[in-house]
Amino acid sequence: MCRLFGLSAEQQRVRATFWLLDAPDSLILQSHRNPDGTGLGTFDIDGQPRVEKEPIAAYQDTAFAYEAKQRHSSTFLAHLRYGTGAPVEMRNTHPFEMDRRLFAHNGVVGDLPLLREYLGADLALVRGETDSELIFPLITRETRRAGGNVVEGISQALFWLSENVPVYALNLIITSAHEMWAVRWPETHELFLLDQRKQPAPIEQRTSHGMRINSPELGFHPPVVIASEMLDPSLDWHLISSGELIHVGADLTINQIPVVDGPPRRTLLMK
Repeated sequence: MCRLFGLSAEQQRVRATFWLLDAPDSLILQSHRNPDGTGLGTFDIDGQPRVEKEPIAAYQDTAFAYEAKQRHSSTFLAHLRYGTGAPVEMRNTHPFEMDRRLFAHNGVVGDLPLLREYLGADLALVRGETDSELIFPLITRETRRAGGNVVEGISQALFWLSENVPVYALNLIITSAHEMWAVRWPETHELFLLDQRKQPAPIEQRTSHGMRINSPELGFHPPVVIASEMLDPSLDWHLISSGELIHVGADLTINQIPVVDGPPRRTLLMK
């Protein structure tokens, strides 16, 4: 299954090098098990999204290590792809961008012809062949209809999906320049929240090599992290409940909002 990573540091511009490269279960280590694409999404100082991705494993992508060390942003979104059907190509590699927001997904939904039909003219926003990318324009359309309210957009999109197509798993993270949204649904795959807002600075952490390092930026501006796996031995990781939406605001306020009740109406069975 794919791997997700999201980070929000309020409006402070930080680097996420520790989590991407150095943590005991960093994304570059996870990429050995998820080799079908690597993507990193950040935002520049003017709030413009920047997506850097390749249809290869992160450990094989020399650019990923460079970008992990150099990119500064108040939010980060990274994805490691484990392909389940669509070709291993650039256009099928996450994150995807729409309306100055970035999206990455871990899961599978069915009846894609019905979803394409329901998207109508919004299908023009899709460039690739994955079910993941089809979910994003649905959320984007519902968000526009809700006057830019992303929580409402996600809620309405998930309601339609839960009522109309079979679902195996639908874990997702969306980032804007200063906000982050994440959903875990149903219980098929795990998704964890790490709240470091009250952690004193500077942070000292143990790397995958057993060495202790200081993370001064993340120490003075402790972030909120969401990930498919617990990336370090901290006891503060919290498993997000099924059907729960996590919204991390521009002021780093965390809201936990139930958006889907119960399991999918139709469960997609994977072979």
